[in-house]
Amino acid sequence: MEVLPRGVKHLQLPQNVDERGCLTFLEGKRHIPFEVERVFWITDVPAEKTRGGHAHWTCHEAVFCVAGSLEIELDDGEQSVVVLLDNPSQGITVPAGVWCELRHFAPGTVCVVMASQEYDASGYAYTKEDWRSSITRLCGHQQDH
Repeated sequence: MEVLPRGVKHLQLPQNVDERGCLTFLEGKRHIPFEVERVFWITDVPAEKTRGGHAHWTCHEAVFCVAGSLEIELDDGEQSVVVLLDNPSQGITVPAGVWCELRHFAPGTVCVVMASQEYDASGYAYTKEDWRSSITRLCGHQQDH
């Protein structure tokens, strides 16, 4: 089993499957480990482009790929992992302070993200260098990556 960065967790949503198809659902805090304040989705990303490429200082997110597939890189400054999202009932949490980059979007991919806070541009680290220097200061140790 892969070792995930600090605070990152796999999420498994329940499904009802019968001859009519598959219904996947989530219910508030029962399936997402925080109160959802904002939901957005990402579509039509060219295969060579990336999304994310930032960390949030206080906001937590849950990321699901409800159609298609994508890779998500997660890095807490000590542990980095790339996770393939390709099942609409499986997602991943991105805690505050974890660097996140989404890439390798398959054609037709739909990515849905639930966030614990409303959008606030000042709540982001937009460059990996700024993020690294900030977590080094906050954690009191040097980063090896």
